[in-house]
Amino acid sequence: MHEPVLLDDVVRLLQPGAGATVLDGTVGLGGHAAAILPRLAPHGRYLGLDLDPAMLEQAARRLQPPAGVTLELIEANFAEFPAVLRQRGIEAVDAMLLDLGVNSAQLADPQRGFSFEQEGPLDMRFSPQQREQAVELVNRLSERELADLFYHLGGETQSRKIAKAICAARRSGRIRTTRALARVVESAVGGRRGRIHPATRVFQALRIAVNRELENLDRFLAACFEHLRPHGRVAVISFHSLEDGRVKRAFREAARAGVARVLTPRPVTPSADEIRRNPRSRSAKLRAAERLKIEERSTKSESAPP
Repeated sequence: MHEPVLLDDVVRLLQPGAGATVLDGTVGLGGHAAAILPRLAPHGRYLGLDLDPAMLEQAARRLQPPAGVTLELIEANFAEFPAVLRQRGIEAVDAMLLDLGVNSAQLADPQRGFSFEQEGPLDMRFSPQQREQAVELVNRLSERELADLFYHLGGETQSRKIAKAICAARRSGRIRTTRALARVVESAVGGRRGRIHPATRVFQALRIAVNRELENLDRFLAACFEHLRPHGRVAVISFHSLEDGRVKRAFREAARAGVARVLTPRPVTPSADEIRRNPRSRSAKLRAAERLKIEERSTKSESAPP
């Protein structure tokens, strides 16, 4: 069963109400959407975006909007949401949500290549329309490029050793599968380190690079407040420090500029009970902000010290 992360906190912070328009940039299996849709009745609208057509198909089967509520499921990157709104004649919405990372259905499908726990092709694309797969990066990048990738996008402290082992393994042929790559990483660092599998950070770095996750998040954050109505709210769930740091900075900069109010001085994290029910939620962090009215922005600017 799919359990959406930090569901009650998302609803509490977004405060979706009757007639509201909500943009969900990563609708996935529709876990958050299922809880929000009933709150939009009557006359509400829910736009659910996702790059993965398989997720959209499952969400369409699962979600049943109440009478008077419009649900649109759209195959699109959340970074492209301004164009999605423009195409539908929508200038601004009342709430936005991003739930970043890989969901349980994607991890469970070995053909997607996201998990090192099952044998599958080194794919890692969120969308089949994307051109470059992880297998291309693993077999094309130089030793230095691989080391930099694993260090900067995965926080892997043994990135040089792992990159050297990958390049040595490539001399015997291309590394094509998830388990083949995991075995190379394990041999390079000497097996499991504590509770974290030695390939965890390598796979994270490759997935981020393949899907340009950080660039897309930056694009979303740069545009989100412009497309929120006054007192509209945006919430982002991240799963590692690279994402969370970007969200934190963007919200703080918007607050300093008088554009928004930060609703979460500290990120909201899962309770011990939620982590027991859903271990994948343990690294989740939720941040939210609210767009200010023009007059509120003016008052804040006038009261600020010179």
